[in-house]
Amino acid sequence: MKSIIKFGMFAVLLVNFGCNQSVNETPIFHKSHEVKKQNAPFSDVVEVGNTLYLAGQIGMDHSVRKVVEGGVQAETRQAIENIKAVLEQHGSSLDNVVKCTVILSDINDFAAFNDIYKTYFTNKPARTTFAASGLAANAKIEIECIAVK
Repeated sequence: MKSIIKFGMFAVLLVNFGCNQSVNETPIFHKSHEVKKQNAPFSDVVEVGNTLYLAGQIGMDHSVRKVVEGGVQAETRQAIENIKAVLEQHGSSLDNVVKCTVILSDINDFAAFNDIYKTYFTNKPARTTFAASGLAANAKIEIECIAVK
């Protein structure tokens, strides 16, 4: 998009790279593609322009509505697969993730989690990781992401 702003005798040409005039900046609150989550009190994805804000995902196998067994590595793998499925539903992929926030139930699981995480996020998006007690469904990990389409 190009804009020309005039200041007296001077004109300034502003070019906004990467923006499209037709981009909708109104938030779109998407229902979950998981039937059992469609009445949840939150959106799996909120879309603003070409940016996708994903709700946190735990290592839940949505086909049986239970957290997978096998510890933090199995839960990390499942959480990321859940993120991948949500992104694919909205025309994006793990390669387009620009920021992750990771919550561990035990910071001592950091190395084990990171071994799995780095195999999925090879582009190395920005990341914040911290520990907190009391994750949903007694999960060991929750991951939320911001991605572009």
